[in-house]
Amino acid sequence: QVQLVESGGGLVQPGGSLRLSCAASGSIFSLNIMSWYRQAPGKERELVARITSSGSTDYAGSVKGRFTISRDNAKNTVYLQMNILEAADTAVYYCNADVQPTWFATPANYWGKGTLVTVSS
Repeated sequence: QVQLVESGGGLVQPGGSLRLSCAASGSIFSLNIMSWYRQAPGKERELVARITSSGSTDYAGSVKGRFTISRDNAKNTVYLQMNILEAADTAVYYCNADVQPTWFATPANYWGKGTLVTVSS
């Protein structure tokens, strides 16, 4: 079994910064694409950013230039540095990962439980 645990959420003022972390643990042979999604109240979950195992990244247009996704493959951890935060960034942020548990297993997709980010003065 694989667990994804997010941390780093909280309350921040507009214009401030936060860094989210997501650590994967359990049976992991390889971690492929790791992503951050978010879901604001009353809205659908949306992709914020994703990163491949080789470091290629992709961002939602609304966060490009403000957010940076990175990963530490040795620690099975993905990060999301969020700068110049806006009220519209308020949401629960979820970690998502494609994980191959063993060398012979089919990769599966896993979600963390989420961490709340609130941007407010």
